[in-house]
Amino acid sequence: MSDIFERCRGFYSDAERAREMGYPANPRMLEALGLYPYFLPIDQPDGPEVMIDGRRLLMLGSNNYLGLTAHPEVKQAAAEAAHRFGTGCTGSRFMNGTLRLHLELEARLARFVGKEQALVFSTGFQANLGTLTALAGRGDLLVADKEAHASIVDGLRLARAVKDAEVRFFRHGDVAHLEHILAATPAGAGRLVITEGVFSMGGDLAPLPDLVACCRRHGARLMVDDAHGLGVLGGGRGTAFEIGCPDGVDLVMGTFSKSLASIGGFIAGTREVVHWIQHFARPFMFSAALPPPAVATVLKALEIVEREPERVARVVAIAARMRAELRAAGWDLGRSATPVVPLLIRDQFRAVQAWRELMQAGVYTNVALPPAVPAHRALLRTSYMATHSDEHLERALQAFATIRARLRLGPHSPSVEPAEVGVPG
Repeated sequence: MSDIFERCRGFYSDAERAREMGYPANPRMLEALGLYPYFLPIDQPDGPEVMIDGRRLLMLGSNNYLGLTAHPEVKQAAAEAAHRFGTGCTGSRFMNGTLRLHLELEARLARFVGKEQALVFSTGFQANLGTLTALAGRGDLLVADKEAHASIVDGLRLARAVKDAEVRFFRHGDVAHLEHILAATPAGAGRLVITEGVFSMGGDLAPLPDLVACCRRHGARLMVDDAHGLGVLGGGRGTAFEIGCPDGVDLVMGTFSKSLASIGGFIAGTREVVHWIQHFARPFMFSAALPPPAVATVLKALEIVEREPERVARVVAIAARMRAELRAAGWDLGRSATPVVPLLIRDQFRAVQAWRELMQAGVYTNVALPPAVPAHRALLRTSYMATHSDEHLERALQAFATIRARLRLGPHSPSVEPAEVGVPG
């Protein structure tokens, strides 16, 4: 009889099994070499800089794009909500978990992204999982960009397993491939296309105008996961506003764990669709409601985004500068056009080496390995905040240049800079 825990032991003793599961080598070996890049405890998260093991590091691995997690008004709003409402709701939204605060946030979010109604979930992962499984039906087609987030992939898997929906993926950003898939769908089948607005690893944009046109030709609905576009593009209102096609997007999903300084997520669309999701999304129905301090945090963050547009302008300008200077220095950034700026290393072990060298140089980045990215696209994921100073950027550029030379990374031909997004003047 096989022991179900055997694979867990094998993960730490079998290097080949570790690689199959997404690690470049045995995790314990990486730990012994000082190369294990995950679960590092941060002692003091100060925003653009953090303390780790008594050392102050420049933080280039956070999704805190607008720097609002440390904003005094945001922290005060969270504290006041805790004093007034307590620290949690202790129940689902169906039962005792709905506060007027939740309804206020949903109304504000709907207005912000230009939709009739919004529904708040306890996490962004749940928002995707719940929406996709609630909408899917037997024989429907759900088709997503191949580089969609894991929450979308898992939502599609569940829709296929539980709802008997057909699930397909189109090549990344390839509207012609999507057109081929939709054209082959049997008449009468419901069709939902899902994409990210800003792709979380590559920092590139979905071709939304072409996706909108394709969906209209084939009677498909379009859902955009704008976790990394919300608060950054379109004056903060997201990718569809940046590109100029908000009315062509049927469903907007967003998260609070990036620009909006908290945790949670939402889906926004027409009233009737959101009402349906509200009653059939099991991750929403059977989870405790978002805690009051988190709700108040998001409400205050939204207020600041609307009141201080210079924050959005600042992070966009910082990202444009870093992309330009890194490309000029020979780094391959893929098709990044946002504050998510990947440094493509392409070799897993060298990517981990580069991560360690940068940590030693005082710069925190995220190393992305399979399954987050394909093996041949191992990278360092950097991301930028409105609160980064010019001095921070200079330190980062110097560290990147030093590590690139020391590890002999490259030479890569500078990748082509896409059309600039939202850069002032």
